[in-house]
Amino acid sequence: MSRPSRRRERLHKPEPRLPQQYYADPYSNPHSNYSSEGSTSSHQIIYGRPPPRSRSRSNSGPPPTRRTSLIQGRPATTRAVATGAVGSAYGPYSYNPNEGRNFIYRPDSRQGTSRRRRRSSDTHASHSAPIAMAPVQQPIPVVPTTTTVAHYAWDSDQDLEDELHRSEPFPDEGFDVLSCRGWINSISILLLITGLMTLFVGYPILDHFMHLRPPIHGYNLGGINGTGQIPNLPGLPRMIDADTPSSALTRTGWDGKKYDLVFSDEFNVDGRTFYPGEDPYWEAADIYYWPTNDVEWYDPSAITTQGGKLVITMKEIKNHNLNFMSGMLTSWNKLCFTTGYIEVSISLPGSVTAPGFWPAAWTMGNLGRAGYGATTEGNWPYTYDSCDSGTFIGQTGKNGQPASSATGGVDGGAISGLPGQRLSACSCPGSDHPGPKHDIGRGVPEVDIIEARIDTSRVVGQASQTFQVAPYNYQLQFVDTAPATTIYNKSMTQINSFKGNSLQQSISALADIQSQFYGGHGYAPYGYELWSDPNNRQDGYITWFSNGQPTWTVTSASVGPDPVSQVGQRLISEEPMYVILNFGMSPDFQPQDYKHLVFPSQMFVDYVRIYQREGVNNGMTCDPPTRPTANYINQHSVPYNNANLTTWASANFSFPRNSLYDGC
Repeated sequence: MSRPSRRRERLHKPEPRLPQQYYADPYSNPHSNYSSEGSTSSHQIIYGRPPPRSRSRSNSGPPPTRRTSLIQGRPATTRAVATGAVGSAYGPYSYNPNEGRNFIYRPDSRQGTSRRRRRSSDTHASHSAPIAMAPVQQPIPVVPTTTTVAHYAWDSDQDLEDELHRSEPFPDEGFDVLSCRGWINSISILLLITGLMTLFVGYPILDHFMHLRPPIHGYNLGGINGTGQIPNLPGLPRMIDADTPSSALTRTGWDGKKYDLVFSDEFNVDGRTFYPGEDPYWEAADIYYWPTNDVEWYDPSAITTQGGKLVITMKEIKNHNLNFMSGMLTSWNKLCFTTGYIEVSISLPGSVTAPGFWPAAWTMGNLGRAGYGATTEGNWPYTYDSCDSGTFIGQTGKNGQPASSATGGVDGGAISGLPGQRLSACSCPGSDHPGPKHDIGRGVPEVDIIEARIDTSRVVGQASQTFQVAPYNYQLQFVDTAPATTIYNKSMTQINSFKGNSLQQSISALADIQSQFYGGHGYAPYGYELWSDPNNRQDGYITWFSNGQPTWTVTSASVGPDPVSQVGQRLISEEPMYVILNFGMSPDFQPQDYKHLVFPSQMFVDYVRIYQREGVNNGMTCDPPTRPTANYINQHSVPYNNANLTTWASANFSFPRNSLYDGC
């Protein structure tokens, strides 16, 4: 039996090509009558590969029915493909169908023959099946390869998406100026333009006239910024908050002089935070305040603005091996004032029935950074410009003099535990000193606006208003009588029985606070007015205020020379002072009543305002020419930025030599 050719051909009589009718599925013709047994039609069909044939030598039996069924079931499609009516080039074939078309198949025959010479085995088996028609040479139709046949000619129906590609208008389309769709589009565009104009043009104009910049008077030609001492940078918060009421722009001081507002923060913008670098005037601390044995960690997350107030929240939460977290906000090295009046409006945390909280608003000299022990060692709370034993370690010379220093403490012990004044008037020439000259005493005085406590015997809140100084009077007793010191209302204010300890002398008084000013229910202003003049130091004074009323005054005479301890005049602060707002807790200040204290608890600050006398120059800077600080801080940046350093020596610095104590 001969091996079938790899391609078989069925020839048919040529017929004229007629338009064909196609269906959604070109392989299913609902009118086909061909059966799987084949057909005796004389149509000749060219098709692809034949089904495998049996290797038996017998030529009897029907041809494979599957291929025959497919062939006879779709004659129209096959004929269209073969003649080029469907497709172009080679139609659906991936090869040239003309190659190898050498097999002739006849529908009435059981066997096809090759055009090539038959093998003997094929002739031997040829008698086993009758052949209806002998193989004859027939012309082989060639599949057209022309490209002139239109692509996709087999599909003359429109596709569903054809209407999307129409370039000509629909017959029923027209143009209507008053169409609903056109008006909606026009109105939408108009509203969009109006909204953008309102947002970017109207709102800035409205905001400008609703928040007119308050007038700033004095301080040389050109106003307060005429000398450049206060920056006025677009886009940054102004020195004077635009929300400050006009009635607060000036005040008459306790000294009868006119004071102008030079700084204010009303905290009216909610959601402010004070992480390092976020605010031009304030920065929240991220430290443990070990100098006062606090029980909380100060974290920036505890401070924000809400409801037009600064809010400092203390929570009972384990962190940094402590049980509480709160906040401390400072203006260190950003916002300072040398003289003037500062006022802070506060609603205190808790209530008068639960002692233990330590909310405070206070100021300190810029050469010491609060909580950074290395910077305050030998600086705090010195406010001294004399070269004598007051600058020595423990206020005692190497010869043990003066003898009063050995018993000058409040308990009869040593008068002082301080390491001596680091930046004293006794500093040797060329010393590591901030200036302006090496023989000018510098330090870090502290003036407390308010440190709130509870008088448990009377169940009354009290504001501790204090001037911390060094060196000390004998047994820490300052001149607390008139005219040096004045108490304005003795029923509301009394001298503090706490005089200090070996690390500080406290010039302090206690003023009563009404219970309505706690818990966010009511606010009271607290402040002090300070005046100092290096050329007329006898004129210096500090007057404190509570709820808008003066409480008490200390003058330069209150801290004058002491012949017993042999110290000279302590100065009403001449240092640039920065502001501190904090909410702490320490058993060293007042024992905690944890049974009645409630957590979380909040301290609220409504505003901070600073005023200065007319005519004061360089009064709102942390680096005034008479008391510079910037170069010194920059040259000692490590201790000023590392709260873990507790001593000056731990930062690899040493005290300048003291000409009286060490010699130069």
